[in-house]
Amino acid sequence: MTATEILLALASGGLIGIVLGLVGGGGSILSVPLLVYVVGVGSAHAAIGTAAVAVTTNALASLVGHARAGMIKWPCAMVFAMAGVIGATAGAEIGKTVDGTSLLTLFGLLMISVGLSMLRKRQRKDDPAVRLSRGTAAALLPRLVPMGLGVGLAAGFFGIGGGFLIVPALMAATAMPFAYAVGTSLVVVTALGLTTAISYGLSGYVDWPLTILLVAGGTLGAGMGVWLGQWLASYKSLFERIFAVLVIAVGIHAAIGAA
Repeated sequence: MTATEILLALASGGLIGIVLGLVGGGGSILSVPLLVYVVGVGSAHAAIGTAAVAVTTNALASLVGHARAGMIKWPCAMVFAMAGVIGATAGAEIGKTVDGTSLLTLFGLLMISVGLSMLRKRQRKDDPAVRLSRGTAAALLPRLVPMGLGVGLAAGFFGIGGGFLIVPALMAATAMPFAYAVGTSLVVVTALGLTTAISYGLSGYVDWPLTILLVAGGTLGAGMGVWLGQWLASYKSLFERIFAVLVIAVGIHAAIGAA
């Protein structure tokens, strides 16, 4: 790798880490386009596998900060993650059979649809006290389990942690506030990313030197993202809209670039 490629990899990892720490997702959906179009990874499958390992590690670093702040709904996270791992295992095997160009096009279209859905105004009010227990299981499990399976399938297919899908899914399933959904999503991102990373790693689709650079940059970025999230908590609605527009823009670029 040249010095320029090393710097670009470190910067990309830093950006992924900041986004993960700030909004609990999006690091993975940005990492594949960053690796392909900025760092210059030639294979879409290699970009997906490498991103999966890096995002999983960076998500774990961000998770620690959110756990210390008490912003994780652990029972909800564990149920969603277990269902998601089943979906991710199947999705990863399917994704490896699709050619790289089609994969990037579908990836871009997914980004656009998710970004548009994030711009829609939510009808339900937030419930900060929501928790999964014996008393609430009948209402929450029928929403958490199928959403976890669906998000996991997409995460495995596209080789992503899925945080950008998990955050809105958790909010829709439980009505937990955005700040709790961000922290809770990182548990699921770590589980799904690890599942996808193992699958792609066993198939030889991971660039390990590049992964180390992404993780190094992401570790620094994750701490900054958590700090920024706490500092700018009062602007969460603006954050969600800005992030949604960013996802749409990158999705359009990925879809057009692959076509």
